[in-house]
Amino acid sequence: MKRYTLALDLIDDPQLIQEYVDYHQNVWPEVKESIKQSGILDMTIYRFENRLFMIMDVDNTFSFEKKNLIDQANQKVQEWEKLMWKYQKSIPGSNPNEKWVLMDKIFEL
Repeated sequence: MKRYTLALDLIDDPQLIQEYVDYHQNVWPEVKESIKQSGILDMTIYRFENRLFMIMDVDNTFSFEKKNLIDQANQKVQEWEKLMWKYQKSIPGSNPNEKWVLMDKIFEL
């Protein structure tokens, strides 16, 4: 099993952050199914202020390319992603319009 960690920022507005949190307390079933279909076994998102940190544990079939293809073919996932851009912003140092960015592991015990 492989683990990926990613980061993303939210627009720094308390009301928008709360809306984003509320959506993630009740993620659409189609989005959850797409996540599972791509080979993600476990996904957890943490938040501090407007910074998000995601941990993904994936199986041997997972690739970001495969996930992208599955997501592109799912209209509800595309609707979700479009909606989430209302709350998200690219993290400093990322490419324009890039959402979640991979983080480098610098320590492990």
